[in-house]
Amino acid sequence: MKLLVINSNDNVAVALEPISKGEAFKIGASSIVALEDIEKGHKIALEDIPRGANVIKYGFPIGHATEDIKAGQWVHSHNLKTNLGEILEYQYHPQKDEFKYQETHKTFMGYRRHDGRVGVRNEIWIIPTVSCVNRNAELIALKAREMYANAEGIDGIYDFKHPYGCSQLGEDHINTQKILANLVNHPNAAGVLVLGLGCENNNIEEFKKVLGKWEPGRVKFLVAQEVEDEIEEGLKLIGDLVEYASQFKREECPLSDLVIGLKCGGSDGFSGITANPLVGSFSDKLIAYGGSAVLTEVPEMFGAETILMNRAKDKEVFEKIVKLINDFKEYFMSYGQPIYENPSPGNKKGGITTLEEKSLGCTQKGGTSPVVDVLDYGGVVREKGLNLLYGPGNDMVASTALASAGCQIILFTTGRGTPLGTAVPTIKIATNSEIFNKKPHWMDFDAGRLLAGYTMEQLTQELLDFVVRVASGMPTKSEKMGFREIAIFKDGVTL
Repeated sequence: MKLLVINSNDNVAVALEPISKGEAFKIGASSIVALEDIEKGHKIALEDIPRGANVIKYGFPIGHATEDIKAGQWVHSHNLKTNLGEILEYQYHPQKDEFKYQETHKTFMGYRRHDGRVGVRNEIWIIPTVSCVNRNAELIALKAREMYANAEGIDGIYDFKHPYGCSQLGEDHINTQKILANLVNHPNAAGVLVLGLGCENNNIEEFKKVLGKWEPGRVKFLVAQEVEDEIEEGLKLIGDLVEYASQFKREECPLSDLVIGLKCGGSDGFSGITANPLVGSFSDKLIAYGGSAVLTEVPEMFGAETILMNRAKDKEVFEKIVKLINDFKEYFMSYGQPIYENPSPGNKKGGITTLEEKSLGCTQKGGTSPVVDVLDYGGVVREKGLNLLYGPGNDMVASTALASAGCQIILFTTGRGTPLGTAVPTIKIATNSEIFNKKPHWMDFDAGRLLAGYTMEQLTQELLDFVVRVASGMPTKSEKMGFREIAIFKDGVTL
């Protein structure tokens, strides 16, 4: 099979292999002949599409034809343009399908914290309050890893550098504090050293007001300006944290304790056909078992937002989704930027043409379950089920927001490939077997097998088992490579 028609209403098909000019194909009762060479992952017209008519993929419009397109022609940026506009009015049309919840005895081996939450790693984290002490935090972590390399039960000691914490105003300053506070409180961190400079806006005393309650044995504070040797003092505190963290042992935990982030990056023409639907199927299964999933990348919901809105559990959540979408559109418009300046060059090379097309593929990661809550940037998951999170499409900013929201693991689908890793284990899911085999040191799971005879049910169960192994301690490829970074959203001025 060289062509895939995703939905019976589609007027384009996707090339599963490169197509040569002159190749003939039978689609149902019709036949088409390729009028030009078409790359793998790209679209071919199944019928004549007049100028101005909608191009249909996934059963939905992904834009309109900018010229007459003949059956067999390549459909891409040269003859297809987005339909997206500005702020829209939305109506709530609740989905009538009833989502089915199930019981399961399947468990993973996690770390139960004193507040009842569960971590999948037993790590020591160093969180700088300000960028001025980034290198100090890095040096403490480097030396601590040497000193405690053989510490029993400690999964790692890591620092999380960032460029902020001072010279910020308003919402930016608050966002920095919220993201850092959420990381300090993250259940994957058994112990945390908060390292400050002393004169920054986000000084430790101010940061404590945002942090809220903390356990003295679990969280230590150090102001670099107040001690003679902050490296030496930091290592002493790390020693205390290692001793504290050693009390935690892995124990059986139900799947309902899992909170999984859903992310894509470097998407291609197969993202909406293999990896994203697979992650959506996984998300449905996890939520059916009582767990939680978090979908972000709001600009990559544009064009598919009504699908999510109609799955809102009630009118209140629907209104939150409307606000989520329109607020992000207004953010774009406030800078005079078009809301549809997406996909990226890599996306386009892989076969994605418009933002609607990208969004219809991207949102499939959220499966079919009801949307139970909408989180602001810096928000933390409170409701079991599918949550939407305010955040951009940028890979590192969005991944950090997911970790901050309480996700213990992130499922990251990609067709182009990326080595990215953040504060929590990040499972890279290849949309095609080619990139999976080309980059074995980056990729964790091959969703491209859906095009080679594997069923969605088979791979969903296999992915669930894989996530359980990662949650129980198996390192991801990005963890093995040491990719541990965070990035914080910035909107306003810098002093």
